[in-house]
Amino acid sequence: MPKLMNVRVTTMDAELEFAIQQTTTGKQLFDQVVKTIGLREVWFFGLQYTDIKGDQTWIKLYKKVLPFGPRKIFNVMNQEVKKENPLQFKFRAKFYPEDVAEELIQNITLRLFYLQVKSAILTDETYCPPETSVLLASYAVQARHGDYQKSVHVTGFLANDRLLPQRVMDQHKMSKEEWETSITNWWQEHRGMLREDAMMEYLKIAQDLEMYGVNYFEIRNKKGTELWLGVDALGLNIYEKDDKLTPKIGFPWSEIRNISFNEKKFIIKPIDKKAPDFVFFAARVKINKRILALCMGNHELYMRRRKPDTIDVQQMKAQAKEEKQAREKQREKLQLEIAARERAEKKQQEFEERLRTMAEQMERRDAELNVAQEMIRRLEEQLKQLRAAKEELENRQTELTAMMEKLERSHEMEAAERAKLEAEIRNKQEEVQRIQSEVEAKDAEARMLQKIVEADRLQQEESEREYQANTTPHHHHVEENEEDGDDGEDEVPHGDVTKELVTDESIIDPIEERRTLAERNERLHDQLKALKQDLAQSRDETKETVMDKIHRENVRQGRDKYKTLREIRKGNTKRRVDQFENM
Repeated sequence: MPKLMNVRVTTMDAELEFAIQQTTTGKQLFDQVVKTIGLREVWFFGLQYTDIKGDQTWIKLYKKVLPFGPRKIFNVMNQEVKKENPLQFKFRAKFYPEDVAEELIQNITLRLFYLQVKSAILTDETYCPPETSVLLASYAVQARHGDYQKSVHVTGFLANDRLLPQRVMDQHKMSKEEWETSITNWWQEHRGMLREDAMMEYLKIAQDLEMYGVNYFEIRNKKGTELWLGVDALGLNIYEKDDKLTPKIGFPWSEIRNISFNEKKFIIKPIDKKAPDFVFFAARVKINKRILALCMGNHELYMRRRKPDTIDVQQMKAQAKEEKQAREKQREKLQLEIAARERAEKKQQEFEERLRTMAEQMERRDAELNVAQEMIRRLEEQLKQLRAAKEELENRQTELTAMMEKLERSHEMEAAERAKLEAEIRNKQEEVQRIQSEVEAKDAEARMLQKIVEADRLQQEESEREYQANTTPHHHHVEENEEDGDDGEDEVPHGDVTKELVTDESIIDPIEERRTLAERNERLHDQLKALKQDLAQSRDETKETVMDKIHRENVRQGRDKYKTLREIRKGNTKRRVDQFENM
């Protein structure tokens, strides 16, 4: 029975393990991976591994996966896969689309690109300015968590999410909570956006970054000047050693007819036969092999985009269109559900407000009732005192009458007794008069209290009528449903390795009409401008990197990715080759 080898393939969001035979080729393993994850847009992707020298290398589809061994050193059918158990591979995007919105068809393709581009931005492999980083973070949160919900997404909810490059956080005097608040404020702007659409919006902004999708290689010109060669979907660009953001010379794929290398020398032949060859040197033969492979792949995709779609692509696009329409229906349904939920929440808030108002009214009525009851108690006490005073008055009047009668009957009394009786009568009259005055005063006070009690009663009745007017009986309500709605070592090949590139001179460089999304979308432009102004208040300029300074200068001069590419591709090919030689 053939011996099996264990293989682990890591995608951007999963780990896959397979058992393969020693005769398994790179293509067979690749096909097994794409079948497992359901990917059909296979032309963008490849399997990457770490070779025996520690370099990241793309697997060759026509060679066996069998790891490199001492006895296999001259066996060109094997690859330099580091021998370990299990064998380790990464499934990654090798080529990038010119325009993600036009080319990415399947959701799985979209997700893999989104995760890879996001990782490159967060690790600063792709430079991203602070304001764009925050806006991209808000789309990343929408893609992961969906719509913002105040009751669920409380402070600290994003504490474990990596959302910004460390460089950006270091450059601003902001706490984690302040970063979270800033990102959340923009996250709320994406309410109702489906997760796939949030990923697409992320990529549409990210593809305008200068370093997006560029593979950089260290090269030298004939003068020995150290430079960078950038290979991407739109062509070849030359960068100075200290600036990966701003290319100095550019060649679109439509201007190149042949690429080749001989040992460390790489030669590019332009379509313009009057122009000299574009020649540069790499440090190792292996680097030239990688450059050649990337140039061939990017050129092929460049030409394929300008031809009618194959049957497979047409079918994928038709299926994607159906899925998009289904998502649109889902979005509409979601919007209806959101609107229904908002109406229900609004109605609930109105009910809660009415209940709060009613509770306040009841509290006021209770307070008024307590005051009224106190007034009634005082009135009753006053009336009680009034009755007692009247009884005492009557008693005194009776005594006075008796004394007057006694006075009339006692004509024969002695003068002393008579004088004494008259004095008692005068005292009694004064006492009766005093009590009479007290009774009248208490009577007046009682009448005043009665008026106050009556006024309070009328006010209480008015409050009761108002309370009843603001409250509907329970039986008036009905139950409602509120939810409707590589290769071997640097061995020298025998002679030149050359590839003819079939091209079309009539192709118009796509850069001519290309504009950044921020330039085309006023809302995005305003969002980035507002973010930049907000972040400027907390920016620590002492933490500014070389890349930040280069980017700031490019912005000051009015440059962006596509304006720069248009500028460096001006003039004939000969002039640009001469410019490269003189760098």
